Amino acid sequence: MIAPVLGKAGERVVAYFDHIGRVEGVLVRVFQNGFAMTIAATPRKREKLADQLTWLANRQILGLPEDRRHERLAPKQTRSFLILPDGREIPCRVVDVSLSGAAVQIEEKPPVGTAVTLGRTAAKIVRHLETGLAVEFTRPQNIDVLREQFGG
Repeated sequence: MIAPVLGKAGERVVAYFDHIGRVEGVLVRVFQNGFAMTIAATPRKREKLADQLTWLANRQILGLPEDRRHERLAPKQTRSFLILPDGREIPCRVVDVSLSGAAVQIEEKPPVGTAVTLGRTAAKIVRHLETGLAVEFTRPQNIDVLREQFGG
């Protein structure tokens, strides 16, 4: 990581990253313009971090805009389900959520344009991702409702 302030090997590090949030670890190596650190996280948090980094790395390939309309939240409650028009419920994992949509990890990928419900929120599928899909909510959500549903 490039950083204006350097520490010493073995020191505890708490870093805040755009689109990722808080990451904790221990400084292991110091370089001229920065340092390397380990990441201290549960397996679930590591998986979530990997998903977020994958999304960030792929967003240019997918043609996603640099600045989103709304800030993305990393939900605490990631298990959800996608309800299809025929009533089938497909289990999924919410990677991130905003006032206007969400990215979900899911095995089955219904066609783009399909009207769905994510949890209790009406949406439509707007793109397929490598490990899932992105949905856009039919109307902007209230931040308090999102936090209630996903705990973000």
